[in-house]
Amino acid sequence: MGAKIRAGVLTVSDKGSRGEREDKSGPAIRELLEAAGVEIVRTEIVPDERDEIRAALVAWSDDGLDLVLTTGGTGFSPRDWTPEATKGVLDRETPGISEAIRAAGLSKTPTAMLSRAVSGIRKSTLIINLPGSERSVRESLAAVIGVLPHAVETLRGDSGDCARKN
Repeated sequence: MGAKIRAGVLTVSDKGSRGEREDKSGPAIRELLEAAGVEIVRTEIVPDERDEIRAALVAWSDDGLDLVLTTGGTGFSPRDWTPEATKGVLDRETPGISEAIRAAGLSKTPTAMLSRAVSGIRKSTLIINLPGSERSVRESLAAVIGVLPHAVETLRGDSGDCARKN
């Protein structure tokens, strides 16, 4: 692979943004990505507000991050707006990533089908919504972490021919 993947981790949590709850999912993402050789260059905790989520996603993709992972705000709560904020900034969706995450979750618990998480591309940045719990983040990221280097290479135009000959 070419240059190191540069990533950001955006935690979406009203209580976390006010310092009323310790964020464990963001540090779990950081741990797993760093173990995979990804450089974490941005982290932030924002409240469940569409405009603040959207602003961070736009700024980070405009700054040229390769990958942005969000955690939180993907369920049925009236304050869960992460998927809508994400869809509002995407150029193209990547439904296979979100489907793989939900499928992996369904192998553990039927409540995984309640996830409204999305993923997609803004400019050359891959944005993936993950759930808000540490356990679910670890399970979800495990389902897709192996394809992230190829995804980033492809977005950079560095992957060459993706087809394989049998």
